[in-house]
Amino acid sequence: MADYDFDVLVIGAGPGGYVAAIRAAQLGLRVACAESRETLGGTCLNVGCIPSKAMLHASEYFDAAANGTMAKMGIKVTPELDLPTMHAQRSHAVKQLTGGIAFLFKKNKVEWLKGRGSFVDAHSVAVGDRVVTAKDIVIATGSSVAPLPGVEVDNDKQVVVDSTGALELARVPGHMVVIGGGVIGLELGSVWRRLGARVTCVEFLDQILPGFDGEIRKESNRIFKKQGIDFRLSTKVTAVSVDGDKAILTVEPAAGGAVETIEADCVLVSIGRRPNTAGLALDKAGLAANQRGQIEIDHDFRTGVPGIWAIGDVVPGPMLAHKAEDEGIAVAENIAGRHGIVNHDVIPSVVYTWPEIAGVGLTEEAARESGTGTGGEIKVGKFPMMANSRAKTNHEPDGFVKIIADAQTDRVLGVWAIASVAGTMIAEAGLAMEFGATSEDIAYTCHAHPTHSEAIKEAAMAVQGKAIHV
Repeated sequence: MADYDFDVLVIGAGPGGYVAAIRAAQLGLRVACAESRETLGGTCLNVGCIPSKAMLHASEYFDAAANGTMAKMGIKVTPELDLPTMHAQRSHAVKQLTGGIAFLFKKNKVEWLKGRGSFVDAHSVAVGDRVVTAKDIVIATGSSVAPLPGVEVDNDKQVVVDSTGALELARVPGHMVVIGGGVIGLELGSVWRRLGARVTCVEFLDQILPGFDGEIRKESNRIFKKQGIDFRLSTKVTAVSVDGDKAILTVEPAAGGAVETIEADCVLVSIGRRPNTAGLALDKAGLAANQRGQIEIDHDFRTGVPGIWAIGDVVPGPMLAHKAEDEGIAVAENIAGRHGIVNHDVIPSVVYTWPEIAGVGLTEEAARESGTGTGGEIKVGKFPMMANSRAKTNHEPDGFVKIIADAQTDRVLGVWAIASVAGTMIAEAGLAMEFGATSEDIAYTCHAHPTHSEAIKEAAMAVQGKAIHV
């Protein structure tokens, strides 16, 4: 047997990579993790999920005070924005969590190789000026912001920015234009809208939130419009020019038509993400990325080269931190000779706007088009949050819960929700689906009162026409 420096080398310390490294070490393997950032945690902890949620949470408080929601509850305040302090609390949260990963590496004896990893051969990786060998190598290099052709992002100038730059704005822009109506653009656009910016969202498609259930997309659009976000749907951006501290966008209908210009103080380019496979020297390991820049894998996360595995944003599937984490655990267990598996049919998606938007499983459109239900038939149950007692007392009337079930077997195929805590509520739906629950299983499970989650119970009852409070 060859003498390797490590049993497992993980390239990348994002949610997938650091979890894979820790789990592999827990299973008794000698583990190293190559990471070029100064702190661990990847995009998610450093410039993605965590800092954006810190800004979303803080801006919710400011907005509740500014828009009269608090006054309705008998709390009269006049808010004053202290943006430097808001940024400071965001940075503090990031520092604590990234530091926590470093502690876990030490606790589990995972060696952090500081530098960018690239293959020398199928079992050797160069990290800085060092070459290390490993019996098994896990590629977990994550993803980066996808560029918009012809549009130059310069986060330092804070006029045309990406999602990282949008977290660091030193002032509230008078007018922010968000290019892209997906999750990240809507979340960051919501932050600055709450803090006082006028926000316009330009989306090439005819509706926001691609991939989400159709009714959820339409209702979300309505809610965001009510909050003050202006949408330009079926519209493409053909150019962005910068003149001093202003940006001029050239836009036209997606199907072709009259050209217009939009002036903005800040433009957020948020059209998606792309896998970080460039620079890995995959060819030296006998690998090649597909046309999307992804690394193809089998059900167990093996690539086409024995001993090389891949997880997270670099492989096909949704680019979600929690998906990567589950894959990190599974790949480590597979390497250790155990049986690691991820049910990719039950991966929840959440938009952390106000209210939150969440879903798991099939959309109604996908269920009908694919004929997933027995005989191709499905049933749908819905329940509005305005009829939920906890949402009513909290002044949170917007949204609904929707459950899609097989018409004959009653097995739940998908659950979608718009509610203030939809991101937490969706965990119940995911657990139910993982165990093959029927809508009746959920309907006959006692839910605490008064809670937002009662809306899931009522939606499940509505599948069979038994909802009580509507």
